Amino acid sequence: MAPIQAAFHVLLAVGARRCDAPEALCQELLTHEEALWTFVREERVEPTNNAAEQALRGAVIWRKSCFGAHSAEGNRFVERILTVSATCRKQQRHLLTFVTEAIAAHWAGRPAPTLLSTPLPAPQ
Repeated sequence: MAPIQAAFHVLLAVGARRCDAPEALCQELLTHEEALWTFVREERVEPTNNAAEQALRGAVIWRKSCFGAHSAEGNRFVERILTVSATCRKQQRHLLTFVTEAIAAHWAGRPAPTLLSTPLPAPQ
């Protein structure tokens, strides 16, 4: 990756000397250049943020199509149900089944089902 990094640095340096819109972008990238290559140094760092973008995609589309919630309680519900939805998707669980089980547990006075992969110990 060293030759690619060096070539990229040269391109950024040339771009930073321009007198148009790309100049500011190149200067900003030069400021954070070391961070751009974290995925090369750190084994667990992905070179893209695709997983994060995919996790947020549904929430962003929902917000744009329904114009958001109009109360603090509505916002709280939305953030929680979107979190539950994303977690169920990641765990390959059915959202409606989980929500149905949670409501049934609430009505029966039982503890809600957990989304944690390893349940927390019961309080003593």
